[in-house]
Amino acid sequence: MIKSELAELKKLYTQKNCTVTRIAGCYVDGDKNKKSVFARSFLALPDEEMFKYFEILRKGLSGTPGKTCIDLTFPLEETTDDSPQGFMLRLRESGLKDDALLDEYYNRIISSFEYVGNYLIMVVHDAYDVPGKTSDGLDLDDASDDVYEYIYTVICPVNLSEPGLAYDPVTNEFHNRVRDWVVDMPMMGFLFPAFNDRCSDISSMMYYSKNAENLNEEMMDMLFGCKLPLTAGSQKETFQALVEETLGETCEFEAVKNIHEKMAELIEDHKEELKPLVLDKNEVKTLFASSGVSNEKMSEFDEHYEKAAGPDTPIYMNNVYNTRSFDVKTPDVTIKVKPDRTDLIGNRVIDDRPCLVVELNGDVEVNGIAVRA
Repeated sequence: MIKSELAELKKLYTQKNCTVTRIAGCYVDGDKNKKSVFARSFLALPDEEMFKYFEILRKGLSGTPGKTCIDLTFPLEETTDDSPQGFMLRLRESGLKDDALLDEYYNRIISSFEYVGNYLIMVVHDAYDVPGKTSDGLDLDDASDDVYEYIYTVICPVNLSEPGLAYDPVTNEFHNRVRDWVVDMPMMGFLFPAFNDRCSDISSMMYYSKNAENLNEEMMDMLFGCKLPLTAGSQKETFQALVEETLGETCEFEAVKNIHEKMAELIEDHKEELKPLVLDKNEVKTLFASSGVSNEKMSEFDEHYEKAAGPDTPIYMNNVYNTRSFDVKTPDVTIKVKPDRTDLIGNRVIDDRPCLVVELNGDVEVNGIAVRA
């Protein structure tokens, strides 16, 4: 899913646009005991409660595609009613009105989720009448292309409110405040089916994780049978290791700068595309070769890639390319320039010493003091 599709669904969680039919939930304590369950019509909720639910639901769709919002694909060989995909289809078709099916869903989540503390499993069912769009992206409210029926789950930690003093207007005094169990923003969420190309894609789902470096891989495998990609941080480390291992003794400043500049060109070439730029092994190989890496070094690229990432591991460009700055670090000095101004930094040998050279371009300040260049 892309940002515009996430944004379109987020707009549903307002009083004006809401089409959610039903909400259900299960409150679980730190010992995996179900303390409370509920299921009701969403539109029957009091306005004050509805607004709080809207805030929580929107948060689970607020991540970054490829980093905290990840598309997961169900195994093609598992499409029976008893498979994870088949179970989610049955849950969707029930409209959250089958208590036994809901209870089984809660049990599956509880048994696979390891968490120290209390949490709330919240599930909503919705049937969104997807409006058509004009060529310039404007909605055609009277021209629906599809009905997107989905199940959306969020898991929220439930914590005690902070201790403190509270004012009692009856006694006109301050007393110790009663601590309540408060539902926090989601730590993870599941949207099934995925809303890809503004249509239902039952072969995949969208997974949200608040912590981009802790994707609960084991849980997702147990619960849905889906394999997770490398985390954003792991992708960055993998790419860095791949550059170092492929270049070997030729991993010098200019060689790495060339790769950076080729990545910048790729991003520029794909800037009009809505989907995140994702590179597979062959595309990374082409990137390296076009950056001037020698044929001798490229002969071992496949081996290095499979060792570092695995043969089928994609690399999201926004996880490995710093769009804010090009950084050069030594133990004592850090140089940062805009990604498109790497031409300002070079390396030279001066008085038999290797040096980084920074071109002074424009006004120069030292500790906020304007100096002559």
